[in-house]
Amino acid sequence: MKTILITGCSSGFGLETAKYFLERDWQVVATMRTPREDVLPPSEHLRVLALDVTDPDSIRQAVAAAGPIDALVNNAGFGAAAPFETIPMATVRELFETNTFGTMAVTQAVLPQFRERKAGVVVNVTSTVTLRSIPLISAYTASKAAVNAFTEVMALELEPFGVRVRLVLPGRSPETRFGDSARSRAQGLDHEAYADLVKSVFARFAEPGPITHAPDVAEAVWRAVNDPSSPMRIPAGADAVIWAEAN
Repeated sequence: MKTILITGCSSGFGLETAKYFLERDWQVVATMRTPREDVLPPSEHLRVLALDVTDPDSIRQAVAAAGPIDALVNNAGFGAAAPFETIPMATVRELFETNTFGTMAVTQAVLPQFRERKAGVVVNVTSTVTLRSIPLISAYTASKAAVNAFTEVMALELEPFGVRVRLVLPGRSPETRFGDSARSRAQGLDHEAYADLVKSVFARFAEPGPITHAPDVAEAVWRAVNDPSSPMRIPAGADAVIWAEAN
């Protein structure tokens, strides 16, 4: 039985992906900053571990506790919405610490076992906003675009060792906490100079249209992990497919 470690499993895409792999007879190591076993169905194939991707000691302890794994899914992250002029640099650094450096740090901690076994898969979950510019989320987009570039270069480095690396790019989803975290960290949305822009952006997001559902992302991660012929970038969700095809 194969084992997968997934970060950011307390809700949204990470939680759905953990359930998806459990249902398909994988051993799942579901990690989150504050472990909550009640969010996942009871299973002898499930372990819930504490993992803060911004804390080196937490990463070290979680990877050691997980033991040998066959796949790593870097999903932990958060969003922030604001005109860049108004967003505190502390928030920008926090975005990169979690979304970018956290992904890099967890990956680096897992790679030795993959390289030594000459097997393993790394899947990084980013976003289709990296394919299409949207106002008010410049820092978030930059943090995810950096992961895209990192992933594609890492794939070249690890190919000689039989280790595969993939990107999953979800679209807009009402089933994650992204909107809540983005709004909770919103600073400057009421700035008079940006009032018209903020109004137009939020109106556009409220329009009906194709969206991404959490199972779309879980299915894309499953494909990335299990299908060696899958492309480097896998869009997840109806809107994500549209955006990917336009690029």
